[in-house]
Amino acid sequence: MPADEERAPAALVRLWRLPATGSGLGRPAALDTERVVRAGVALADRDGLGAATLPKIAKQLGVSPMSLYRHVGSKDELLALMRDFALGDPPDALSAATPSPVETADTPDPDAAPADPSTGRPPWRRDLRRWAVAQRLVNHRRPWLPRLPLTGPPSGPHEVAWMEAGLSALGGTGLDWGAKVGALTLVSGYVRHTSLLSQEQAEGRSGTDMDQAEAERVHARALSRLIAPDRFPQMARLLASGLFEAVRDGAYDDPASDPDFLFGLERLLDGIAVAVADARDADG
Repeated sequence: MPADEERAPAALVRLWRLPATGSGLGRPAALDTERVVRAGVALADRDGLGAATLPKIAKQLGVSPMSLYRHVGSKDELLALMRDFALGDPPDALSAATPSPVETADTPDPDAAPADPSTGRPPWRRDLRRWAVAQRLVNHRRPWLPRLPLTGPPSGPHEVAWMEAGLSALGGTGLDWGAKVGALTLVSGYVRHTSLLSQEQAEGRSGTDMDQAEAERVHARALSRLIAPDRFPQMARLLASGLFEAVRDGAYDDPASDPDFLFGLERLLDGIAVAVADARDADG
């Protein structure tokens, strides 16, 4: 195989922080990829994703915009580097992480039992739930992360580490590789969607002092005065049920215990559980 075909693409090399194969200058550069990426992440953390432009990063670093292209090939590559850097590694030993609210509720979680004696592995559902909640927390800390475009499969070391953790959670399920990847794609896509939805709802409340629970109560009261029960009988019954009045203030403040997020996550896990049961039945 020709040497050129053995080399990883420059963008992938930078993503994995592999040593360059030569600088051409014979001396250390005053600027490197990590400095550029750190500056971009700092701008996004402070002012949102729109602030992380190459001209603004160059100004932050006191260099010319063109000098950045020696370290970051394009804006798309910058965003990929920022995503991997900001994501970080998954929490150590997700199976030993703080239990989710589902696991500490009054009704015991059947998947929070000790390790399966036949495999020596902790229950897959608990670990996959914690994997999802951990991603939700990262998105909450850095709300610009789920706004980044998804242009391909996991590529950077931190993205791959999260993928590894998810595959490990499903390791004893009997699912084939395609089903495992499909399950992780489904769960991570759900986390991304709900993170964006929470952000958009918060943006809709900007300029008010209301949290999500109070905003839902106010909206339900206003809507109940406007809709005609003969035209919208189910909506009328919903609004009269007291559902929104019963939600306590602050119920949605903690992204790890958001009841809507957890409800949807449990339904996804229910579906994956069916696939796991089918796989185990097929194995005999």
